[in-house]
Formats: sequence, C-alpha cells, structure tokens
Amino acid sequence: MKIVLFGKGGQVGWELQRALPLLGEVVALDFDSTDHHADFSRPAALASTVRALRPDVIVNAAAHTAVDKAESEPDLAATLNAQAPAVLAAEAAVIGAWLVHYSTDYVFDGSGSEPRDENAATGPLSVYGRTKLDGENAVRASGCKHLILRTSWVYAARGGNFARTMLKLAAERETLSVIDDQVGAPTGADVLADITAHALRAVQREPALGGLYHAVAAGQTSWHGYACFVIEWARRHGLPVKVAADAIRPVSTSAFPTPARRPLNSRLATDKLRSAFGLTLPDWQTGVERMLAEAYVH
Repeated sequence: MKIVLFGKGGQVGWELQRALPLLGEVVALDFDSTDHHADFSRPAALASTVRALRPDVIVNAAAHTAVDKAESEPDLAATLNAQAPAVLAAEAAVIGAWLVHYSTDYVFDGSGSEPRDENAATGPLSVYGRTKLDGENAVRASGCKHLILRTSWVYAARGGNFARTMLKLAAERETLSVIDDQVGAPTGADVLADITAHALRAVQREPALGGLYHAVAAGQTSWHGYACFVIEWARRHGLPVKVAADAIRPVSTSAFPTPARRPLNSRLATDKLRSAFGLTLPDWQTGVERMLAEAYVH
C-alpha cells in the first residue's frame, strides 16, 4: 500500500509518520516540501502531486487551525480547509484512492450538554468551524472513498499545547483563572494516529466501513478541570508549581473574549467508531499523563 501524507509537520502529522508505516510505504509531505507540491495555499497544484504519486491512500493532516486568526483571514482559511481538501477528494475519486480527512467539534454550535453523534445537526460559530464543515462536505460530495474523523482538543508532547502553557503559568503565578464552561475531551495526537491506522486497515478489508466518525478520548472535562489535573500532576512529580490548588479560579468564557466564538459543549459521542472498528478508547487522563511524562520526566 502506498500512502501520501499531507501536513507531516503538525502534531497529528508527526504521529502519523509513526503509525502509518505499519501499513505500507509512506510519502510524507508538508507545505515546504521540494520534491512534490504540498502547499495548501495553492490547492490546484495539489492535483499534480496526487497524479504523480498515484497513492492507494491520501491522508490529509494539513489545515488552518489558528481559530482566532481565521476570523481575519477567511479566504485563506477557506482555501486551506475547504478548497484544498476538495481537490484531494476529486483526485482520490479519479484514481480510486482512499482519503482520510480530519475535522473538528467546531462544526457544531456547542449548545446543550449531551454528546453529539455523527448525525447531529451542525451549526459552526466561527470561520474555522464553517470552513472545516465545508471541507467535510466537499469530501463527501466528491464520491471518493473516505474516512472523516472529527476530533477535539488535540494535544501532543511535541510542540506547544494547553498543558505546557498551564505549567508555565503555574510556575510563575500565585493565582490562575481558567475557563470552566467549555467541556470536551483532550485527545492525544498519538491516539488519533493509531485510530487512523487501525481504521484504514479495516476499510481495506471492508470498504463499507468508510464514512464519518467521531474520534476522541473517553470521558470529559472543562479547561479548568484539565488545568487542575495537569498542575496537580506536576506538583506530585516535583515540578515547580507556585499556584496553590485552591487558587486556580474557574471563570466563564466571557472572561476571556476572543475573535472567534468557541462551542461550550464539545462532547462527541464515539459509539459508532468503537462499534465499527472494535476499539476501546482510553480515558483522557491516561493520555495526558503519558504526554506529561514524556515531556517532563527524564
């Protein structure tokens, strides 16, 4: 099997370079690749890359993920998140390749408190959410064989993330204020990559399993709960922590105005994914602890 991976430099793309070689040859590309065009800001040229490589599978881990910045550059966000995936999907349909595409909880309006399944009505609140939904729709409309994985609150040991930010602030400040009315499931890029590889292997045997799935870690928490968990882990492991446990103050989203509106309810139901592929998804705490140990314990 030949796999072309776009977006190798991102958190998910980095982990996919570990998981996908178990399935076959992987050609990993990024926006600055020189051998083949992989710059999503010029989507039309992506077609020549797919035609030259003729992969069995295209994995798209590239996207415009700067949620607030997307509000001021909607055309670029649309190019990266919708137009480029549309080109990849059209080419996948022509050559009969599978396309794996990643999407987000931001396609929903975040109302209510129940986990949303794959059939729930969408209603994005931001440019980022709208363009990601447009990308999903383009993939489906192309008629190509596809897996669309919606996920949330993605982190990795490599690069910046919420946990690193909280630990830096916790070492510098005596009090912290963290949002507690947004709820979701922190999901490791490593878990997402493993789900991808497992699902790709399954659809090779049973193509009818293709389609849209929600892929997040088990359980749920708020950003405040996430921060408290990370800081207490650091305290137990002897990392510098100045803030006291009772000085991490829960606040509402309105305390931190941002250009883009965030969904308050980012809970995603994973019943379909677990049933179709026979998966058990780890609790979010398990993945976060592993990431912290990898990043901070030597």
